[in-house]
Amino acid sequence: MTAKISGLWLPIITPFKNGAVDFASYERLIEHYLALGVDGLFPLGTTGEQPTLDEAEIDELVERTVAKVAGRVPGFVGVGGNATHKVEKALRRLERLPFEGIVSVCPYYNRPSQDGLLAHFRAIAAATDRDVLIYNIPYRTAVNLLNESLLELAEVPNIVGVKDSSGSVAQSLALLAAKPADFSVLTGEDALFFTMMANGADGGILAASHLLTERFVEVGRRFADNGLGAARRLRAAAVRRGQPHADQVSAVAAGADRLAGMPPAVDADFRVARTPVGHRDPRATSGLRVPR
Repeated sequence: MTAKISGLWLPIITPFKNGAVDFASYERLIEHYLALGVDGLFPLGTTGEQPTLDEAEIDELVERTVAKVAGRVPGFVGVGGNATHKVEKALRRLERLPFEGIVSVCPYYNRPSQDGLLAHFRAIAAATDRDVLIYNIPYRTAVNLLNESLLELAEVPNIVGVKDSSGSVAQSLALLAAKPADFSVLTGEDALFFTMMANGADGGILAASHLLTERFVEVGRRFADNGLGAARRLRAAAVRRGQPHADQVSAVAAGADRLAGMPPAVDADFRVARTPVGHRDPRATSGLRVPR
């Protein structure tokens, strides 16, 4: 089991070029963000476009991640789905690679009951010796893992925390008040990073940290040093700068010619499910210059 999960984790994008995964750019991205001080990497999340990758691409990406990171920070791989046996099968396929843990999203579309969610995550935890971080994001999956169920799962030894995108500040604050000391709560909501940290969260897994990495890192450091005032000022500066919507980060990061905080060596395109942010996107971020 790894040390308690905390700090700023990057749900790293997967760059593409001519329809294929651009592994060279991906490795440059890893070096870039490690140099900026991220505390952990989360490849193969939705921001990393995992649903568009085949098994061979997933296996190579995980292998390259492990090799490039070389133990400098922990890495949790996105391994989830709405069919429990398929998640278990993916874990068996990847178990030869020495990553520290997985992030596993609540089963989507099926809308299982709370008992079904408990059974799903217990089976996943039993299928691996790696740490498991649950990802609760009801506005994507159409099912909400209630705090009572999550706290029950926290008793499973290798279920070590949650990426909390519950969509309810009240639910998130109640979780922070009730969680065991050794159970990590990392917010998945970029806009709530300061709020959740101020109320006892352990960190964040934030898509916007692709573009505002140093500010997010410094906010976390200030909280660790009890520097609430400095953290508040950094947060205010980030808000004034403008944050991309989480849906847009892959498009912005891959499609922009030059953005502050992005390495200039990355020149990537998209798979079909993603396109560059354009004027027809009602959530387009005015604070960022994005090529049409």
